[in-house]
Amino acid sequence: MAAHGESYGDGADDIYGGSSDTIRHRPVLLSEALGFLQVRPDGNYIDATLGNGGHAEQILRTLETGKLLGIDRDARACAQSGDRLSGFGERLVVMQGHFAEIDTLHARSGLPPADGMLADLGLSSVQLGDAERGFSFNLPGPLDMRMDPEAGVTADTLVNRLREEDLADLIYQFGEERHSRRVARAIMKARPIRTTTELAQVVTRAIPSRAGLHHIHPATRTFMALRIAVNQELENLEAFLAKALGVLAARGRLVILSFHSLEDRMVKRAFQTWRRESRARILTPKVVRAGASELRANPRARSAKLRAAEKIGD
Repeated sequence: MAAHGESYGDGADDIYGGSSDTIRHRPVLLSEALGFLQVRPDGNYIDATLGNGGHAEQILRTLETGKLLGIDRDARACAQSGDRLSGFGERLVVMQGHFAEIDTLHARSGLPPADGMLADLGLSSVQLGDAERGFSFNLPGPLDMRMDPEAGVTADTLVNRLREEDLADLIYQFGEERHSRRVARAIMKARPIRTTTELAQVVTRAIPSRAGLHHIHPATRTFMALRIAVNQELENLEAFLAKALGVLAARGRLVILSFHSLEDRMVKRAFQTWRRESRARILTPKVVRAGASELRANPRARSAKLRAAEKIGD
């Protein structure tokens, strides 16, 4: 387990605490991601987490005869990005689906092996700015937190039905919250909790005022833990990593942006395994972080980590 707070950085509040008025979509580490992808006009690429389509748009601007497959588990994100990027015509193929099923989705698209693939593991502004999705502790809404609104259990189920011990373990494991037992005990006493702002208040009261939180909201780690659990994010990332190389062409490149130390550790270990097995070479000996200028313009980038690898030819 990483040191507490390592996975969030100063940008965590910007991820979970934004309002619909202040959230603006800025692709994180855009120039760095494009640099590692080395997009060719005739190449074929995959954006495995389409979201608002910020990274996809820049890839599409380079393509001439090539194509981009954009995938997202959120039907609304697919529709909105598809409409926004419709001017690129047949260069863009949008599919709703989960990147954990990247092999099946790619096969269904009929496209050739990809010359590059991007996966941004963070939340999109489509999700953050909608109070009904329940991701932000500053926007009053139901405790949902599902990236796919049609599937899985909600955060409400976890908050109001889990045993105290299980809830504390979840918040500690996925949120790295050192006060997880205090938080779980406070939640138990306050049940039923139905809204995001109500939960944020309960968590805030449970955490000591001198808890060393610095710039992050006291509820940040609990919200992150619930979101990861609701969407089974670590399990799905593991499934994606097991299949990713299979959809890449020889010398195809994979770029992954993570926002949580547990995710970054999984990506790092997968890359190291591929290198030992002579399946890929690592393009980022050290994790890539945002520079000072991007941090000033886009606080969300503070917790972003980029890693890239290139598939060794078959």
